[in-house]
Amino acid sequence: MTHLTDASVAFLATNGFEDSELTSPWQAVTGAGAAATMVSPEQDDITGKNGHVQAVDLAAADAAADDFDALVLPGGVVNADHLRLDQDSIAFARAFFEQQKPVGVICHGAWILIEAGVVDGRTLTSYPSLATDLRNAGAAWVDREVVVDQGLVSSRTPDDLPAFNAKVIEEIGEGVHRRQHA
Repeated sequence: MTHLTDASVAFLATNGFEDSELTSPWQAVTGAGAAATMVSPEQDDITGKNGHVQAVDLAAADAAADDFDALVLPGGVVNADHLRLDQDSIAFARAFFEQQKPVGVICHGAWILIEAGVVDGRTLTSYPSLATDLRNAGAAWVDREVVVDQGLVSSRTPDDLPAFNAKVIEEIGEGVHRRQHA
């Protein structure tokens, strides 16, 4: 079991997120000891497509990748579609790649990464309907439950959450360890 006691993980989402793709990784990283922060372009609360209400801790406009060890991008069509139009959210996500910090993305969340210009040359998976979008952005798309490429963890659907959560925790642990010993 990886312990993430000193890790700080940002979750980036807005209304319409896939509930389990937020709540399951959130429970996994906090259960491993990490501090989780909900970042959103919205204020106060956001609501998942199935009704889960999540308090927003930090506005995307005020968030900085410098303050976190990793980023998790839940899916949900409406969530991902709105986030990929928000320049603050896109810049926040891009900064994790610039700083070579772990990022976990599931389902439609990869739309944000396409918009951020960070998938070219990477191998990842997503909800199958994004395969062409990802290929057109220069990614190699594969149909597997979880893919890890240089700290980027990707999965397809809520069915993949156990494998996704395990790899996200592993990558965050490795990233924190690298920074502590750099």
